[in-house]
Amino acid sequence: MSKVLGIIAEYTPFHNGHALHIAKSKEETGAEYTICIMSGNFVQRGNTSIVNKWIKTEMALKNGIDLVIELPTIYAISSAENFAEGAIKILNSLKIVDTVSFGSEEADIDILNRLATILYNEPRKYTELLNAELKKGLSFPKARENAVLLYLNDSKYFNILNQPNNNLAIEYLKALKKYKSHIRPITIKREKAFYNSNCIVDEYASATAIRNMVINGQFDDIRKVMPRNSYDLLLDEIQNKRFVSDITKFEKEILYTLRRLSTFDLKKFPEINEGLENAIKNAANSCNTLSKLINMIKSKRYTQTRIQRILLYILLNITKKDMIVSRKTVPYARILGYTSKGKELISKIYQANPKVTLITSVKKFIDSSNNKTYKYMLNKDILATNIYTLAYQNNSIANMDYTQKIVSI
Repeated sequence: MSKVLGIIAEYTPFHNGHALHIAKSKEETGAEYTICIMSGNFVQRGNTSIVNKWIKTEMALKNGIDLVIELPTIYAISSAENFAEGAIKILNSLKIVDTVSFGSEEADIDILNRLATILYNEPRKYTELLNAELKKGLSFPKARENAVLLYLNDSKYFNILNQPNNNLAIEYLKALKKYKSHIRPITIKREKAFYNSNCIVDEYASATAIRNMVINGQFDDIRKVMPRNSYDLLLDEIQNKRFVSDITKFEKEILYTLRRLSTFDLKKFPEINEGLENAIKNAANSCNTLSKLINMIKSKRYTQTRIQRILLYILLNITKKDMIVSRKTVPYARILGYTSKGKELISKIYQANPKVTLITSVKKFIDSSNNKTYKYMLNKDILATNIYTLAYQNNSIANMDYTQKIVSI
């Protein structure tokens, strides 16, 4: 059978760096088909997608992806660990994926794999070092980085775990180990435009930089760093006022919800512990902007990204119980779009795994499925879209998951 490449992405929005990653991944693997597991309208680092998931799907299909499958919302806005596990579980369930490729700041897959092995196996000495670092009041990512460096005592691992794409890569590798996957991992070194960088280098810029350019109206700059078809799609959404620049567009909804909920209610949401609910409640009662709220809560232990993720959990009503369910579940594969080669892939998937749950019609699935867990998780995706479109200035309609057709290129 022809080789199938898996890619896990957010594409918010799709830029030249993403196109380069796909091209290099295909070249290195010799893959004829490419499947992307893509987050939907809300993304992992506690923010919104700049355009909706169907526009992102069209961008991906026009630039080298054959089949786009949505990563359910519960995973898409989770910690890096659950985000990675959700995506890998879907790729595994398809039974046809040979390789998964991800971008990282570190080019050596062996270095990343060594770190993933330690973090997956959690040897006793490492665990003791981690607990000691956490007692210093450090955030979990920083405490983990310090503990690994102390455990390995090798300078070549310095500065690896404090890079965001390296961290995600390591979580993908951990998930492959956990589920004993036969999918082979490769990494493509991320160069020129790094996460959170606001610089343009040649024709490359990070998604963060592009979102800032949108806010500042720098469309000549944006045109340089995106494939023309993606740029045209983005511009059309902006001109029609159907885009969501960031989480602050839900400022009032979030503050209203925080003021309405009690501290007891807040404790049911993921990543809220050690009295954080009191800090959140106090901040919500004494400020009226999201930026001030976040600044009042964040600390060495609780980073801005973590706080924004928590705010998304609250906005979308995703609880600790939901997270427990997600960890025990192999997700459905909800298809957002395909090319002609992608349609071929769907047939190959059914042949390889007749029991796989591929969702092509939300209405049909909701009406006919007896799987209560899947229906519950899918309803979270539907709610996420309904809330997302509230931020549109035009056509702020609900139930797009029922009415929007699969994107076909």
